[in-house]
Amino acid sequence: MTIRAVVAGVGHYLPERVVPNTEFEKTLDTTDEWIRARSGIERRHFAAEGETTSGMAARAGSAAIEDAGLTAADVDAIVVATSTADLTFPSAATMVQAELGMTGGFAFDVQAVCAGFVYALSNANALILSGQAGRVLVIGAETFSRIMDWTDRSTCVLFGDGAGALLLEAQESAGTPQDRGILATDLNSDGRHKDLLYVDGGVSTGTTGYLRMQGNQVFRHAVEKLAATATTAMARAGVESAEVDWIVPHQANIRIIQGTAKKLGLPMDKVVVTVQDHGNTSAASIPLALSVGRDRGQISKGDLIVTEAIGGGLAWGAVVLRW
Repeated sequence: MTIRAVVAGVGHYLPERVVPNTEFEKTLDTTDEWIRARSGIERRHFAAEGETTSGMAARAGSAAIEDAGLTAADVDAIVVATSTADLTFPSAATMVQAELGMTGGFAFDVQAVCAGFVYALSNANALILSGQAGRVLVIGAETFSRIMDWTDRSTCVLFGDGAGALLLEAQESAGTPQDRGILATDLNSDGRHKDLLYVDGGVSTGTTGYLRMQGNQVFRHAVEKLAATATTAMARAGVESAEVDWIVPHQANIRIIQGTAKKLGLPMDKVVVTVQDHGNTSAASIPLALSVGRDRGQISKGDLIVTEAIGGGLAWGAVVLRW
């Protein structure tokens, strides 16, 4: 028998405040039509004053635990993917641990920007396969509205806040691609491309900073690298694109999503798309899309899912799993 990290529960949280594209027309030289045409985004959620990344992560995590029919006491570890933690330290994950009432186990953050959730899933999978944890709560949560330059129309209209979570648990299987759980992962990074997407500040530089992006260059790298990492992960899993039920990509830009699906030879009706409602929520976008896709009735038990993401670093990767 083979141990697999199987999705036992899923959940998400979105802030109450919904910001339509038209709100940016009041302060920027932009229009709803311009934003939709270039990104596919129609609206996004922004965290309220005092609403934090760890707080949103805890609500998404609690929803995933409840969905699994378990309690926080049943969880062995928490991995939070975020680039916008509440404090320099401690980690957002330990704050989530405290808020959920967990007094045992361990918790840590993973920082790979928009690829963060893929990295976190891979780490959680390794913890389960190695026997270090039986159940791992994997959360992506971001408050990117806190690092926006509101005078830069090329970036500030693209991002939103939110959180999503999966609860993974160890289950025995026959070890075939037909069994539920994470089948394969693929992670990559190339630090030579740092200047394409970054925040121009940080603790050691003594500044706070804002998000900066060379959008055209990021787009050029994204489609090629996302298709390649998804193909590699599928090969490792022993599956082909024709077998895939759903692509659940990082929700950054509808044109990137469409371009990647085309390269993989899959139609858009096999892609879970939420970018129009949430914008780019960085590490939160994939678990948000998985949770929303499940709630919509798109994702069902036994479905073969490919999820992929690219973010600052550049860092990118993919996970193949059977729901």
